[in-house]
Amino acid sequence: MESISVSGEAGGAGGALSYNALKRLDQVWSSICSAQSAVQEPEQVVSSKPGLFCNSDLAEKVADTFDVLICGGTLGIFIATSLSAKGLRVGVVERNLLKGREQDWNISRKELLELVEVGVLAEGDIQQATTVTFNPNRCGFERKGEIWVQDILNLGVSPAKLIETVKERFKSLGGVIFEGYSVSSICIYKDAAVLQLLEGKILSSRLIIDAMGNFSPVVKQIRSGRKPDGVCLVVGSCCRGFEENSTSDVIYSSAEMKPVGESKAHYFWEAFPAGSGPTDRTTYMFTYVDPQPGCPKLEELLEDYWNLMPNYQGVSLDDLEILRVIFGIFPTYRDSPLPAAFDRVLQFGDASGIQSPVSFGGFGSLTRHLGRLTTGIHEAISGNFLDCSNLSLLNPYMPNLSASWLFQRAMSAKKESAVSPDFINDLLYVNFQSMQDVIQFGPLVKTLGLVMLTKPQIIPSIFKQVGVSVLLDWSGHFSMLGYYTFLSTFIDPVIRPFINAFPAKSMFKWKRQLEAWKYGAGLDYTLSHSERTKSDAGTRIGTETWSKV
Repeated sequence: MESISVSGEAGGAGGALSYNALKRLDQVWSSICSAQSAVQEPEQVVSSKPGLFCNSDLAEKVADTFDVLICGGTLGIFIATSLSAKGLRVGVVERNLLKGREQDWNISRKELLELVEVGVLAEGDIQQATTVTFNPNRCGFERKGEIWVQDILNLGVSPAKLIETVKERFKSLGGVIFEGYSVSSICIYKDAAVLQLLEGKILSSRLIIDAMGNFSPVVKQIRSGRKPDGVCLVVGSCCRGFEENSTSDVIYSSAEMKPVGESKAHYFWEAFPAGSGPTDRTTYMFTYVDPQPGCPKLEELLEDYWNLMPNYQGVSLDDLEILRVIFGIFPTYRDSPLPAAFDRVLQFGDASGIQSPVSFGGFGSLTRHLGRLTTGIHEAISGNFLDCSNLSLLNPYMPNLSASWLFQRAMSAKKESAVSPDFINDLLYVNFQSMQDVIQFGPLVKTLGLVMLTKPQIIPSIFKQVGVSVLLDWSGHFSMLGYYTFLSTFIDPVIRPFINAFPAKSMFKWKRQLEAWKYGAGLDYTLSHSERTKSDAGTRIGTETWSKV
């Protein structure tokens, strides 16, 4: 790692590349694991002030005023551009240079087209940012079988090109970027939110959007420094020298758990052709853990990665040129998405927890929710519905997201396990034979039925692996998933024709409620014909749990 150039380091998840950055992140991870319930007493970044800002002493010191200020530019630039296209004056604050990492983002074309629909990109921009396209894509389960799919995470997109394109569009719409500035504090007044930067600049806005990711200081304050409920640990590399490089692995699950340090881990893999060269390939190894003392460190996972990756990909390390080493930790919380805790402050992207608990990185969930959030934020600003109660309607309870927690728990290795070493692969293989993209009630019922019919012996193991309390909690979310499906399918069409006749505040609330039913039931997603394929066994697989990874 010390011999690899790190000139391409960028902000955001996966942007750091150096060995020193790895050691720093392992220190953060160790502090999370060693904590009892709270990692540490969080800094109080946000505070409420009485009265009007226009009457305060700070009013004369304001450098600029906006409709919306966004803290965190790597993914924040997308919502910033979308809101600017709606005619709002938007500013973005980024502590580093606002640029994308060198490492590709893998995504499906359908998800990128959602950025076109909200005015962030033109279709030609997608072509310019796409560095590689590949098919087919494998879902493999060691010693169980394989399922091959088409057009799933089959594009490699250059974050550097994509973010530069969006950045230029944002500036052309009148957006302002503050690069090299860090958040010091946020003061909430009755008429404004005031952002004070460490470098001394003061900015005011009607709304502040927190897009500072998983480790946002505002989120730490809201969650009172509480430990995550689960964590996805990821390591990997991009290497040159893969002669067979035309297909990808959406997921490949190892056959059994392995001891790592004082713990155990079940390893999952992803592999994608990279856009930097015809023999360049990115491979990720990841695992799900509960953050407890003795959990494996990232450096320990990397040692296993270098030992296992050659066999997984059928190559020798001696034949590969290592271009980049990749690593990250992705904490998740069961009580997500995160509702607004303060007036005039809203979490967005990974900071809101709206990504799937089995994912690492929120770009896919960003594209899915960007249109909904842009419209809702614009209406909240237009109607001055900026109190925390109304803003919370933009990050509502979503039973399909909460229901996906069962998958995360089932895929997490335990030190002392009472289930068969093949349990995780058995469960995943039978699930992936019928799993739909976004978790929806009908396909999930079909999946559960398939499990009970083809693998009834696995049911007791599920109870042992995840625990009765988790299953009871999941049953509640499963019931709500069915309820939201009913409401969106049958009640929404009855209410929707009358919404425009409602008073402004009621109209805003009912629009958000209908969106919550639709998105919470996964009914915003329609599976296209090209996203379906037959495996040798005649089964079908869709994409969401993994396409949003």
